[in-house]
Amino acid sequence: MNPLMSAEQAVLGAVLLAPDQLSHLDWLAPDHFHRPIHRALFGALRKLRSDGHPALSAHGPLPLSWVTDAVDEASLNVRGLTVAYAHSLIQACPHTEHAPVYGRMVLEGAIHRTVAQHAIRLHQAARADAVQGKVEGALRTADVLTGVLTDLARRWGTEPRPVAPTAAATATTAVPPPVQSDLVIEDERFLLAVLTEQPGAMDEVVAWLRPGDFTDPAHGQLYRCLGALHHRGEPIDRITLLWEAQRRGLLADGTLSSERLTAVCEGMVPGTADWFGRRVMRSSLTRTAATSARAIRALAEDEVLGPGRLINHALHALGPLDEVRARWATANGSSPPKPTAPTPSAGGPPPARVQAARARSTPRPAASPPAAVSPVPASTATRPPSRGHP
Repeated sequence: MNPLMSAEQAVLGAVLLAPDQLSHLDWLAPDHFHRPIHRALFGALRKLRSDGHPALSAHGPLPLSWVTDAVDEASLNVRGLTVAYAHSLIQACPHTEHAPVYGRMVLEGAIHRTVAQHAIRLHQAARADAVQGKVEGALRTADVLTGVLTDLARRWGTEPRPVAPTAAATATTAVPPPVQSDLVIEDERFLLAVLTEQPGAMDEVVAWLRPGDFTDPAHGQLYRCLGALHHRGEPIDRITLLWEAQRRGLLADGTLSSERLTAVCEGMVPGTADWFGRRVMRSSLTRTAATSARAIRALAEDEVLGPGRLINHALHALGPLDEVRARWATANGSSPPKPTAPTPSAGGPPPARVQAARARSTPRPAASPPAAVSPVPASTATRPPSRGHP
């Protein structure tokens, strides 16, 4: 059986068998459970506790009404729940006192699912914006994902901070290269032609456009050559650009050819570098958002990652999007958004509950055996042996 399903059944069985365990699970919410029937049952158990069910104050054996009333209450919101299934949950619980640990496992599964769901939404928003020529949906969804990651970190009891994954995790979460759109490729060619043929055009885009914003790697390398000529104050035309490409080895390694470079330079159409540059930049932003979303989803689907590492790696995966977003704001003449430092939430779980959520089963300390009585006198036993005598 799936370990997560076993944990959900165990925590429910513990509460059904020992209602006092609910006092150790105040940080666990019904929506943390994966199965709808488990969400409904845990919500019903919490409601019976808040209503002061007689079983909570009963002495002696636990009344059967605690189980039957919980099933009746949960059945108002879900179908298929029976008393027989509730009793099977009780049998699935090895130790009722381990309920906080089982609950921590349920919370861990909920964190992985939540991160994956929001990563999927970010990917969908980025693809929709790419089709519609917008960026607002991707940026808004990325803000929501950042807020969710910060909240999950507080619930788990860790500090949200971007942390780069290890080399092994990076290889596991590698994402496929983006699909090149014909319209985006045309915009890149038109931009390069304008930058090559119009003196001073580089001044319009050099402050915020980067080689990595180009979908076609060859176009990014041409833009890098143009930036080098502009930085050195040398004239820019198709001859100097071809020479710079040759000096950088782009002709020798097959990245570019003189024919392709000539075709790019001759493809100039009416337009400004700023206008074409912002179109390239917009495509880069949605492409980066989709790449970040795929990386975060891959992290969330890695069962080996603990919640703290998952959250911090996901925040790190959003870093490239934040960088592109800041340059997008510069290109549009607005101030880049300032990153907000996470602040403690007044509605967050208290430290005691967080500690309970992260609790683990601790074996009981074994009774120490009585000290053996040495036949040697204490003064002799404590004296270090002489190295010069046998």
